[in-house]
Amino acid sequence: MSYVALYRKFRPQTFEEVRGQDAIVATLKNQIKADRIGHAYLFCGTRGTGKTSVAKIFAKAVNCEHPVDGSPCGECASCRAITEGSSMNVVEMDAASNNGVDDARSLKEQVAYPPTDGKYRVFIIDEAHMLSIPAFNALLKTIEEPPSYVIFIFATTEANKIPITIRSRCQRYDFRRISSRVITKQLEDLAKKEKVEAEPKALAYIAKKADGSMRDALSLLDQCVAFYLGQPLTYEHVLDVLGAMETDTFHKLFGEIKEGNVSGVLKIVNEVVMQGKDLDQFVTELLEYLRSLLLVKSGADVEELLQTSQEGLEQLKEDSEGVEEEQLLRWIRIFSELSNKIRYSTTKRVLVEVALIKLCKPQMERSYDSLLDRMDRMEEKLEKISRQGVSLSKEQIELLKQAKGLVAEGKALQEGEGSPDASGAAAPAAPKKKPILPDAVPEEVQQAVANWKSIVRSLPEPERSYLSSARLSLGGENRLQVVCADSMACGFMRSGTEHIGRLEEEIEKAVGKHVQVQIEELKEGEDFDRNYINLEDIIHADIEVED
Repeated sequence: MSYVALYRKFRPQTFEEVRGQDAIVATLKNQIKADRIGHAYLFCGTRGTGKTSVAKIFAKAVNCEHPVDGSPCGECASCRAITEGSSMNVVEMDAASNNGVDDARSLKEQVAYPPTDGKYRVFIIDEAHMLSIPAFNALLKTIEEPPSYVIFIFATTEANKIPITIRSRCQRYDFRRISSRVITKQLEDLAKKEKVEAEPKALAYIAKKADGSMRDALSLLDQCVAFYLGQPLTYEHVLDVLGAMETDTFHKLFGEIKEGNVSGVLKIVNEVVMQGKDLDQFVTELLEYLRSLLLVKSGADVEELLQTSQEGLEQLKEDSEGVEEEQLLRWIRIFSELSNKIRYSTTKRVLVEVALIKLCKPQMERSYDSLLDRMDRMEEKLEKISRQGVSLSKEQIELLKQAKGLVAEGKALQEGEGSPDASGAAAPAAPKKKPILPDAVPEEVQQAVANWKSIVRSLPEPERSYLSSARLSLGGENRLQVVCADSMACGFMRSGTEHIGRLEEEIEKAVGKHVQVQIEELKEGEDFDRNYINLEDIIHADIEVED
């Protein structure tokens, strides 16, 4: 028999084998035991989190001849037929390649036929968001009032693309990303079954790179085992196969950046390139490293968020000393901008080197956060000189003058007086023009404002804390503008697309429609009511955000 990939070989066959989706599994089992089975389900979530696997287990359970605590027995004729893919009671359709109205009509025709054996016919539509609007419309009435023996299960990675008319007729289950700990434990168990000797650190890194997807983790493990077939799987082997960088590389790079050593930074980049590493991945992993440093610097309990070893956490704490949060935010901003540019660039190395030189030499930029970076470095130099017990020298006097000049520049930028010109004088800045209110605020934006308190409450930390004092306004093209009260909150929300995406998902859950979010920062001394449209006053909603 030909080789079977690990993610296929170890696909869950019962609810007990599903990992990381305990709440969903418990709910479905209770429905089966109580005979409260719905007629339409919507399984949402990122790739590899178990949507299709759970759908097939559910199909087996509702037709099982001898269910055990709501889970299929796996031994009866019905269970075996569904596992082998030969059962007429389970119909799978890939909406990515069968998304037309004719495909939907063909599905409707199959609904008319009752099951030959068992209780239910289960229709599993994978990648359901790929169905066209006419196809959804053709299925609408059937989904609303199907025969008693029919169950629809829609699986999708993009729930916002499913029409609200379909979503409102389904029971929705959101499959969460699986934690690295759960994935690591599963990889350890499977490695033992496959008789593969693997270092715990190697499996933990694979779990981290899977980004919450069990299928991705098994595929990566399969790839690494195949490359070093018959050999113990070490941490270095995994890094080699996946083209990843060791944490020590970023530790050394971070030290060179703090010292402003351009030649040392460029030497590390050259080593990365000579090793054949992907610069896109280098930028992504460096961003992740900077994020980890920022979370450690915040002083919160971040061990669960970072999902790293105690040794790795101590290393991050050591690296975070001697650098300010404003510096880290500036570095994250520079590399976030770089990650958007580098994807389609033919000169990736040049872009990476320029960005790293900016980190080493903040004077290359004329922004407020770069001035703060320069001030911090100036203070460090003064402290080193003072610790030597040397009396005030010409060097100290010159450094003090430079520091005072930087403070003046920073104050001018912060108060909106404009950027200093070549002569050193601040050019007057044009006053910020308040946006014009359209004839009618979109209904979904109004609902988002009205439900803002519960939306913020449903967010995980640290988003919940960062948005606790945010104000709501209307952006261009009728976007919801979230105005953060401080640069830390604004910088964090802009540091990765997942933060804004998570907020948009919670808004969509609350109002039933997709609302695009735009993050803005309320500068110190800036009047919100003078520069922004205050949606909270306009819709006359009593909006309070928890402290």
